[in-house]
Amino acid sequence: MKKSAVTFLLSAVALTACSTGTTTTSSSTPAAAEKTVGTVAWSPCTDLIGPDGKPFTPGPGVECGKIQVPLDHAKPGGEKIDLALIRVKATGDRLGSLVFNFGGPGGSGVDTMALATQSFANLGKRYDLVSFDPRGVDRSSGVKCGGEIEKLLAAGVDDDVDRMAKEFARACERDSGKVLPHVGTVQAAKDLDLLRAALGDDELNYFGLSYGTQLGGVYATQYPGKVGRFVLDAALDPTVTFEERALTQAAGFAHAFKAFAEDCVAKSCELGDDPAAAQRAVETLLDGLKTKPIKVGNRELTYGLAQLAVITPLYAKASWPLLERASAAAIKGDGTALLTLSDLYTGRRADGTYSTMMTSLQAINCADTAERPTVAETARISDKIRKIFPILAIEGSITACAHWPVPGDDAAKHVDATGSAPIVVIGGKGDPATPYKWAPELTRQLKTGVLVTYEGEGHGAYLSGNACVRSTVDAYLTEGKVPAAGTTCAA
Repeated sequence: MKKSAVTFLLSAVALTACSTGTTTTSSSTPAAAEKTVGTVAWSPCTDLIGPDGKPFTPGPGVECGKIQVPLDHAKPGGEKIDLALIRVKATGDRLGSLVFNFGGPGGSGVDTMALATQSFANLGKRYDLVSFDPRGVDRSSGVKCGGEIEKLLAAGVDDDVDRMAKEFARACERDSGKVLPHVGTVQAAKDLDLLRAALGDDELNYFGLSYGTQLGGVYATQYPGKVGRFVLDAALDPTVTFEERALTQAAGFAHAFKAFAEDCVAKSCELGDDPAAAQRAVETLLDGLKTKPIKVGNRELTYGLAQLAVITPLYAKASWPLLERASAAAIKGDGTALLTLSDLYTGRRADGTYSTMMTSLQAINCADTAERPTVAETARISDKIRKIFPILAIEGSITACAHWPVPGDDAAKHVDATGSAPIVVIGGKGDPATPYKWAPELTRQLKTGVLVTYEGEGHGAYLSGNACVRSTVDAYLTEGKVPAAGTTCAA
């Protein structure tokens, strides 16, 4: 992004995390591909990575595996790539498999599922909980770009980030040129159907969160007859433009930041005696980092990294105290906690290496839209963002996909699941990353969607722990009870 490490990532992450599809659509998985995918050989997981960037061993009942899928779905008999899988075996009377995509795009479903088992324990009584690294992510031919992503993350306001972004794109083409033309939401949806077949299920039962709602919507459009019980939580509207997406999310994060400050002051806040003062304290901290980063060991907390660090806790109310403590420490000169939060966002591991989270996100987002905003367009959008939520404003004038070596298209902007079973769509009134207005829109576009509204804060309603949301979703997934239209869960 522009002139700070974070600006490049914010345009790719926070501002375009809901982009659209990729190539051709199809009403069925090519028979040749489905015949060759076979079943999954499950075995103990050996390479899981936790949120602290360190390896960990999962609990009982967790297994890993893989299937082979076509690199190019137009050539089902051609070159194959591995799709990495994870399964948590059902602990009770098994209904089948429930496949998860936790969002991103670019996040590892394998690592996340291993950590999230207890969050879905009730569903795990009846289903094998299954997730995967989508194509282009980590173990599934993850997009690699040399060390260029670290250079972008470490960039300061005086660096030539336009040049760095060009070098980043060239490195991605050099290191992952084979897979770049074949990533994206439509291709991942085709993989989903091969996964369904490999699991032995006639229909796909699916739980998508955030970007996972986009993937689920595209799957339901391609394979309406294969839709089983579908939940799409923290819904995206696939039709929005880059500008609409950016401004809507800026408003969502502005709301969350204000709510954070009010909550902080209500509990005795280190950042100020009133909400406006608490907000100003964080904004002033970030402004100072533009010219004077904070040293943290042999690293620096730059303005860009601090932007990402502040955004990260705003996703969930439970993590708001982290933002208070980390910001207060940085104001006193200790940037360790904020740097740790930014590392969590960017996938930096304990050994200093990175997962493919950021590079995969870039590849999928750029494949999933034909939009390539110009420098002038990006600057204009950033000026509008600055008036809504300055912390998300982009410093500089490069767009995330401006130099990308592979063209994108808008195939997945069309979502229509006519003929499918009912699909439960959940929107949160206080969701900063996928604002509520997108949930009714996705419900309408699907034609078979049933909207559930959550009136509380945070990104994703089910993981908020709200009893109403949980009971509504659990009853649908385990008993087939479709929620009444207009169901609302209070905070």
